[in-house]
Amino acid sequence: MNKITKLFNIQHPIIQGGMIWVSGWKLASAVSNAGGLGLIGAGSMYPDVLREHIQKCKKATDKPFGVNVPMLYPQIEEIVNIIVEEGVKIVFTSAGNPKTWTSFLKEKGITVVHVVSSVKFALKAEAAGVDAVVCEGFEAGGHNGREETTTFTLIPMVKEVVKIPVIAAGGIATGRGMLAAMVLGADAVQIGSRFAATLESSAHTNFKQTIVNVKDGDTHLTLKELAPVRLVKNKFFNDVQRLYENNPTKEELKDLLGRARAKKGMFEGDLDEGELEIGQIAGLIDEIKPVKMVLQEIIDEFNEVKGLINKL
Repeated sequence: MNKITKLFNIQHPIIQGGMIWVSGWKLASAVSNAGGLGLIGAGSMYPDVLREHIQKCKKATDKPFGVNVPMLYPQIEEIVNIIVEEGVKIVFTSAGNPKTWTSFLKEKGITVVHVVSSVKFALKAEAAGVDAVVCEGFEAGGHNGREETTTFTLIPMVKEVVKIPVIAAGGIATGRGMLAAMVLGADAVQIGSRFAATLESSAHTNFKQTIVNVKDGDTHLTLKELAPVRLVKNKFFNDVQRLYENNPTKEELKDLLGRARAKKGMFEGDLDEGELEIGQIAGLIDEIKPVKMVLQEIIDEFNEVKGLINKL
């Protein structure tokens, strides 16, 4: 056991990212049943939908699981109350100030982890009283920090200054990547893109196949004026780039983005007009597989490479 497996009472130090439109109860329960920590992504769920997913997840697994909650969620108070009412014991917070809800959640006996993109925010999260931090580099899919710091640069810098456990995220999908992150000081890894392309993911089949087809250079970080997000280069992405040629205002970018772009792309499978969020590591993903197989392959490769290194 290490700090993270002990903190969450899990077998493997692998956390599945709480991704919008991808991380429902089926994915979260499958990861937890396979020995990792599954997370339900609340960011794309209405409160009543989240409650339903939590209840179904409790029926599907007797292992620990958690909920990822973006702090900027408009109905955040209702979401937090549902988490407490349903007895969820692990919450990952992101996209906001950890001070806002950490004390409240911990008073309810909930383990709190916050996602950060810099040393500064890692220190603020620790000061807010979180139990661990997820340090996410800008290789990651979806919404990113503005610093554009890579995962393997961020991990050792954060590890030097905080006393709480550190979870590496962004650009990790293999056992080799997991080992590299832990050599640099991470206590665990959070994996998103690899689990998005699994049978249990709630992503549309079209999006899963797009993940498999992505090569290096096929994703790009954009929309920094609103909230930086890494997207697959499709028609919508190209429309954004053309708009940038005219020095658009924030309002013009918001108008183009419109509503439900991510749902249209990742959940409904519109590969032209939808927003397709995935990490750079998708270039290493070449098959849609069951969660149990994916997690076992990661662990097997981790142990194999670790064993080879120990023989050097």
